[in-house]
Amino acid sequence: MSAYPPAVQELIDEFGRLPGIGPKSAQRIALYLVNAPLQDATRLARSIDNTKARIGFCTRCHNMAEDELCSICSDPRRDPSVICVVEEARDLIAVERTGEFHGLYHVLGGVISPIEGIGPDQLHVRDLVVRLSDERVTELIVCTNPNIEGETTALYLARLLADTGIRITRLASGLPVGGDLEYADELTLGRAIEARRRLDAPGT
Repeated sequence: MSAYPPAVQELIDEFGRLPGIGPKSAQRIALYLVNAPLQDATRLARSIDNTKARIGFCTRCHNMAEDELCSICSDPRRDPSVICVVEEARDLIAVERTGEFHGLYHVLGGVISPIEGIGPDQLHVRDLVVRLSDERVTELIVCTNPNIEGETTALYLARLLADTGIRITRLASGLPVGGDLEYADELTLGRAIEARRRLDAPGT
């Protein structure tokens, strides 16, 4: 039986469901809100409601967006001839922080993972193929994470798009194997973008 009142325990349980939040952190956050001024808690609740009500996904690249297109896809200054493929929106943000990439993006919504039952059909691969047929793309940079699932996804895309004539590249040195783009510093990720390698022509 919990030592906390039911409402507090419910709050702790809800925070505990969030990624990266353990039992102690969930308890700490919940107790902070219990003791915080009402306006602070209300502001947080309003922000969550507002985000869920206003944020959707870009119809072109599947990035987070408040309108039909995200701020990047609707920016005329971006280079539409280069598309950077990432796993999740947080990886897009990581690449943007480098200041080295000025093209467009495509968010897959995950990676191929047979163990978890995730194949290409569960990702936004089909939408990517459609984009490549409709847009004047000359290069596709595959920025999936340097782990088994990320490499599997990158190789799948390289084979799938081998006959399109589009230059397909992969991030090069600078990123540790098994790491996540989300945690890479800007300098490391920026150098990896500059030194990207081709996937469709090994050894070139």
